[in-house]
Amino acid sequence: MKICDLAGADIRSALKSTGLQIQIGPFWFSIRSKLPDVHEHLTNLYRYANTDSQPRFIDFSIEVDRKKSSIRGWLKPVAEFTFNGNVPFTPLPLDQSPALLEWGINWCVSAHAHQFLILHAAVVEKDGKALVMPALSGSGKSTLTAALVSKGWRLLSDELALLCVDSGQVFPFTKPISLKNASIDVIKDYWLDARFGKSCTDTVKGTVSHLCPPDASVVRTNDSATVAAFIFPKFRSGAAPSLSSRAKSSAYMTIVENAFNYYLLGERGFECASYVLNHSEAFDLSFGDLDDAIALVSQIWGGESL
Repeated sequence: MKICDLAGADIRSALKSTGLQIQIGPFWFSIRSKLPDVHEHLTNLYRYANTDSQPRFIDFSIEVDRKKSSIRGWLKPVAEFTFNGNVPFTPLPLDQSPALLEWGINWCVSAHAHQFLILHAAVVEKDGKALVMPALSGSGKSTLTAALVSKGWRLLSDELALLCVDSGQVFPFTKPISLKNASIDVIKDYWLDARFGKSCTDTVKGTVSHLCPPDASVVRTNDSATVAAFIFPKFRSGAAPSLSSRAKSSAYMTIVENAFNYYLLGERGFECASYVLNHSEAFDLSFGDLDDAIALVSQIWGGESL
């Protein structure tokens, strides 16, 4: 059953009571909330995600709701993210509750799912081959990801690359793409059919809006992929497009720098990263225009080395 198969009243009832059960990649979440913005966010942007009305094993039980507090809290209400009764984050204004939900979901996985080597990276797939893009915020990673997905690439993840420590396969963590500030309008102009959620303004990251992933990507939430290439993107306004091979030793260090749990995994993390990198290629990509960047990526995908 998909979220879109449920009536709005049923979604609202589940959120307010036992929790709305929803599958995101290899994980099942139970989400509770009485906030209208959270209900709207899940209904609009997770419409093809799997759900289940029957009790099942839940990996992460979370809640995003109005913080119960003093008179000050009623004057300036805030939303609080709760995981298993604990509050790992500072509460945020109520109108930032969709962003708080997304950040909380990412935190649950990056802090606890150690069956994977987890990278801060986007992942897309085409022709059965996965492209992993590790990068810091501000690199243009999410913008380029959205542009590639608009051209038919399958979205596996915008934020977290889940590399299985046993097989090296990358598993989907398909959820809305988080875009910030100027990138929001860039993608709205570039992808005219894109569907966005509510914009959350004045967050710690500026204005944040989430882009609904294509239905075709979401329904393949159980289909892992083999990594064919790592690309380290860097957006530079007005820059000429440039693509160059990266030495495996340098690529390895950047992968480690973008990993959440490499040192926690120890030898298993080392072996996983080494295996995946030894069976793939690595490139640096500098771009100032999305069409130029996509043309260079497509050039790699058509090459004989992948």
